[in-house]
Amino acid sequence: MTRGSIWKITLVVFCGLMMMAGCQRKSTSESAISGNQFAKGFTISDGGKWTKLVVFSPWQSGQILQTYYLVRRENVGALDEDIRRGVDVPKDGIRLEVPIQRISLTSSTHIGFLKALNCLESVYGICSPEIVYNQELFEPKDGHKVSNTGDAMTPNVELIVRTSPDVVMVSTYAQGDAATAKLNSVGLPVLYNNEWTENDPLARAEWIRVVGALYDKLPQADSIFAEVVQSYEALKIQTEQVKKKRTIMSGNNFRGTWYMPAGQTFMGQLFKDAGADYAFQNDTSHFSIPLGIESVIHTFRDADVWVGCPAKSLAELKQLDEKHTWFKSYQNGEVYNFAKRTTSTGGNDFWELGVVRPDYILQDLIKILYPELVEDKEFVFSEQVK
Repeated sequence: MTRGSIWKITLVVFCGLMMMAGCQRKSTSESAISGNQFAKGFTISDGGKWTKLVVFSPWQSGQILQTYYLVRRENVGALDEDIRRGVDVPKDGIRLEVPIQRISLTSSTHIGFLKALNCLESVYGICSPEIVYNQELFEPKDGHKVSNTGDAMTPNVELIVRTSPDVVMVSTYAQGDAATAKLNSVGLPVLYNNEWTENDPLARAEWIRVVGALYDKLPQADSIFAEVVQSYEALKIQTEQVKKKRTIMSGNNFRGTWYMPAGQTFMGQLFKDAGADYAFQNDTSHFSIPLGIESVIHTFRDADVWVGCPAKSLAELKQLDEKHTWFKSYQNGEVYNFAKRTTSTGGNDFWELGVVRPDYILQDLIKILYPELVEDKEFVFSEQVK
């Protein structure tokens, strides 16, 4: 696979996630007892001998996508089936025994949560392993290797079944997801981890609580998340002292369309929190905005910095489209990508660690815009295009 094709694949995934990252949900009354600070896509509540996890639909406000009852294995008792059935749970959801011992993943975006909670050894299958950044996932452990279970967008159900997972963690990309329906049809418990549908960076990171509940590590998950919130908020405070904001642009021209994040998207919120002056910061939509190159040139030609570009060098950027050289940021060398932590086959830690630690992404953006505010910090995901 060539570097160019890797970047095209990465860009398609990036644009797709940014376009879809605007799905809205309405909190239900259970949010009051879930302990969530930012996330709207799930609730967690205590049911005594079990923990109730509710995941909401990204497409229909307030509608429950699935309910799970997590039973601690120590409460199950002996392995005798009659005793195992003795812990009753309501009939409106899926029963899972925790901590999970075997899991199969369909998205690399979930790896960051598992790594943070030291649960990588429980992974028995992963889709599209070539785009995984954390290669320690594939180191032999406890007598097993992680299996390749097909393409991330079209998982191979037969291969997933062979991994004998306690649960399959999936990201749903459409209301009628055929692959997920097939997993359900063969009796595999499916856990919906839709962190990508959250627009607020901290809300996306808060889905570590879902993974923490699955592994009976909710206190650890809460502790990690509290650290992220503290770090993120401290960085935001630093940008409040900025008197003259620098302007920012994002993305690139892909097949005639340039996707810019709206103000209420994941990246749009990060731009705001980084103290950037962004042309679409007051756009209240939750989707990326598709623009023609002429519109982008008109709006962003004089932007101070350009982030998230799809190239490793200015020469490569010029080769992709001569019009890229028209921007002030290109001419001044103020162009940055998110490719510092990548693999030769397309893995990018931006989509793994970055999901858990949006404070690192924010820190990078601040270092790009106002380096004097974070002089003692190094880039985590970003690098300046040379």
